[in-house]
This record gives sequence, C-alpha cells and structure tokens, in this order.
Amino acid sequence: MGDFMSFRKMVTPVIIEILFWIGALICILAGLIMVFYAGLHMGFKDYIWKGLVVLFLGPLAVRVYCEILIVFFRINETLTELKHLVERQGPGPSWPEAA
Repeated sequence: MGDFMSFRKMVTPVIIEILFWIGALICILAGLIMVFYAGLHMGFKDYIWKGLVVLFLGPLAVRVYCEILIVFFRINETLTELKHLVERQGPGPSWPEAA
C-alpha cells in the first residue's frame, strides 16, 4: 500500500487493459452493426467491407495502441528495478581513465 500511495506502483496499466477490452468490444459491435445494416439495405454494399474491416482490424488496432502505452510503463518498471539493484550493490569500480 505504501508503494501505491507514494506513486511507485502504477495503476494506469490496469486502466489501459480495461480500456482495451472496452475498445475491442466497441469495435466488434460497430463492425457487426455495419454488416447487418448493409444486409438490411442492399444499396450499401460498401458497408459490408467497412464493417468487416472494423470487425477484424479494429480490435487489433486498439491492441497495438494499448501495447504501445503499456511499453512506457514497462520501461519505467525495468529502470526502477535496475535502480534498486544498483543501490543494493553499492558503488562499483569507476570507469578507467582514458590514457
């Protein structure tokens, strides 16, 4: 709880995962609505293709976007782990001087 209160534990990755599922569900519903709308109105054949694109590529695009956001938080976690590792090891040898 202390890590959470001092902002060392991030809650945003969990929120991003929730937003992914909401975004994927919206893409699937929008794609299905477009396909069914095109089926009801025969003059809208291009809606079938657009609906299929949204249905299949929409969740993929949402996933890629969310993964890009998550990468920033993973980088932060890894850097924090490295910082703690260096602090536990103590000062190491200094860099050799250039001759």
